[in-house]
Amino acid sequence: MQQMIRHEGFSLIELLIVVAIIGIIAAIAIPNLLASRRAANEGSAESSMRTIHSAEIAYQATAGAGKYGTLVNLRGQNMLDSVLATGTKSGYSFTCANANLDPGPPPTFFVTAVPADVNPLTRTGHRSFVVAEDGVLRAKVTDTAAADHAAAVNSATWPPLN
Repeated sequence: MQQMIRHEGFSLIELLIVVAIIGIIAAIAIPNLLASRRAANEGSAESSMRTIHSAEIAYQATAGAGKYGTLVNLRGQNMLDSVLATGTKSGYSFTCANANLDPGPPPTFFVTAVPADVNPLTRTGHRSFVVAEDGVLRAKVTDTAAADHAAAVNSATWPPLN
C-alpha cells in the first residue's frame, strides 16, 4: 500500500502575492501618515506661537517692566511650560533671543518657528511662522526664519494667516 503524503501550507506564489499586497497598502498609507504628522506639527506650532505671544504681553506688563523677554525669561516667570521654553516642540524650533528684542521706545519683539527637520523624507513641517508684538501670526513656505523685526511684520514677505 502506498501512503499519500500531504503537504500543507502556502506556496511561494501565494506568499509573494500577500507580500506584494502589503507593500501596495504601505505605499499608499505611509505618505498620508507623514502628511498628517506634518499638519499636526504645523497646528501645534501655530498654537505655541500664540501662547508665546500671550506670555510676552503678560511679561511686558508685569516682570519685564515694559520690556519683552526671551523664552528663558518667560520660563523663569512660569509663563511658558518647560518643553516650549527649550525652543523645540512638536518638530519645530522656536527662537526669541536677545537679538529679537528691542527695548524701544516703543519696545518690540518677534518670535520665529521653523521646521526642526527639513530632510525631504522626514521633514516636520512645510511652513515657518513668525509673530511680533502686533499679535498677527504670519507664515510662509520656507525653512528659514525672519531675518529681523522689519521683515517679521512685513505682510508682503510674511503673509498673515487667516
